[in-house]
Formats: sequence, structure tokens, C-alpha cells
Amino acid sequence: MSTEAVSAPNLPSEEGPRWRLVRALTGREVFADEQLQRQGFVTFLPKQLKTVRHARKVRVALGAYFPGYLFVELDLARHRWRSVNGTLGVSHLIGPEDRPTPVPHGVVEALIEAADERGVLTGPPLQAGQKVRIIAGAFADKLAVIERLDEAGRVRVLLDIIERQVAVSVTRDFLSASD
Repeated sequence: MSTEAVSAPNLPSEEGPRWRLVRALTGREVFADEQLQRQGFVTFLPKQLKTVRHARKVRVALGAYFPGYLFVELDLARHRWRSVNGTLGVSHLIGPEDRPTPVPHGVVEALIEAADERGVLTGPPLQAGQKVRIIAGAFADKLAVIERLDEAGRVRVLLDIIERQVAVSVTRDFLSASD
């Protein structure tokens, strides 16, 4: 009986830097992101504006777009990637222990392209007459219709309040396209 070596099937190459998904501890995404950057890793934490209500006060804060997750770019052959799992604020890399799973090509790149300089995902362009949902501020979760937009990022929307339309100005960041 012949004992020929069986070769492994050709798997797609994971050489070079690839984006990997990191599970952060609850509410510690920003801290984990800072700690990974301190170690020299390239990271991306997509953010969104959110409304925080506490003690009858309303404020707008930046929060993770994907709560509990962020991305780190790793070259498994070059980086000491196992140290990511021991980083403060990090729970673990997503994937088997011996090799974290790469994010499909183009996914993180598209998110980066759709984000502003703060990492806030901006979404598709808005147009006058479009229905939108206000996602932050005093009118959070209300539906409105865009009346006009200006170059400074301010949007004037018409909001139905007490059976009449009221014009309100908000920043572009406070709006999301409605279904």
C-alpha cells in the first residue's frame, strides 16, 4: 500500500494585513480602542451619535455603532496578535484561538469610507422632501421630513408636534433615513 502525502487544499491566502473583529468588554469599546492604538495596532471603531437621558437632562454622546465590537488590522505573520486578547477593555478576537477570522475584503473599508473624521458613520446623502428619523437630541426617535439643507451641515426638518408641523433645525449627524 502506498503512503503518499496528502496535500491540504489551497486555502485563500490570509497573508498581509487584514481586518479582524474584536469583542470588547461591555461599554468599553472606546477604552479598548485607545489601548490597542497605544500598542501600535491600527484600529477602526465605527461610531454613532446617541441621546443619553439622565436626571431629566438630555445630552448627545458618541457611542459605538456596533456595541461591544471594533476592528483591528492584523498581519498574523508579522504582528504579535495574541496580545490583543490580553489588552485592557478587550474580551477576545473573534474566531478560533489559533487564528482569528478575517473580515471579508471591502466591509471595513466601506465603513471607513462612510465615516467622518471622528469615525461617525454618516449614511447616504439627504435630500429635501425625504422622510428621516431624528436619532439624537431632544426630539430623538421622532419622524420628520427634510425641508432644506445647508452647506454647514444644518438641516431644517418639519416635525409633527401636537397636530401641526413645526420647523426645527438639527445637524446632519442627528438624522437617519427613515423606512
